[in-house]
Amino acid sequence: MAAIYLKIDKNVKITGKQVTLGEIAQIRCGGNRELETALQRLTLPTAQITGPGRYVYSVMDVIDVIHKKYPQTQVTNLGEADFILTLEKDAAGSKIWQWAKTLFVCLLTFFGAAFSIMAFNNDVGITTLFGQVYELFTGSASDGFTVLELTYSVGLALGILLFFNHFGKRKITADPTPLEVEMRTYEDEIDTTLIEGKGRNKEKKPGGGT
Repeated sequence: MAAIYLKIDKNVKITGKQVTLGEIAQIRCGGNRELETALQRLTLPTAQITGPGRYVYSVMDVIDVIHKKYPQTQVTNLGEADFILTLEKDAAGSKIWQWAKTLFVCLLTFFGAAFSIMAFNNDVGITTLFGQVYELFTGSASDGFTVLELTYSVGLALGILLFFNHFGKRKITADPTPLEVEMRTYEDEIDTTLIEGKGRNKEKKPGGGT
C-alpha cells in the first residue's frame, strides 16, 4: 500500500476554475516520483467556484479524489484540515484607474494621519507646553517656532519611519512591518471565520438546528 503525504496551506491562491492537486498541495510519496507526478495532475471538483472569491474546501475532498483514482493508498494529512481556495479578480484594467485609487488612498492616509496628530497635539496642549518649557529654560517667550518644535517634528517623522520599519520599498530591518503583521492577522481571521461558518452550515439540519 503506497503512503501519500499531503500538506495544504490555509489559504491557497488559484488562477482559474480548473484546479489540480499540484497547485494547492505539497505531495510526497516516499520517493515514488511517478505517483507524485500523477497525483499532481489530478483535478479537484470545483463546481462551487463560479467566479472570483473565497471557497472553503476540506482535505476530505482531496482524499476522496485520490482514493477514487488510487484506492490502494494511504493518505496522511500534514497540513490544514479545512482550507480556502482564493480566485482573485483579473487585475488587468485601466492603469489610470489603478493610479487614481492609489493616489486617493495615499491622500486619505496622509491627511488622516496629519489630522490625528494635530488633534492629539491640540488635546494635550503641546504648543502651550513647549512655550512654557522654552520660557522656563531661556527666560524669553516662544514665538511658536523654536528648537523644541523643530526637534519634535523631526523626531516624530523618524519615529514613524522606525516604527513602520520601511520607507517606500526599502525596509530598515528584515522583520515584517507592523502593517504586514496586522494584514496577516486580518487575513487569518477572515479565513478562520469563513471555515467556521462553512462548518456550522453543514451542521444545520432542515427544519431545525441552531
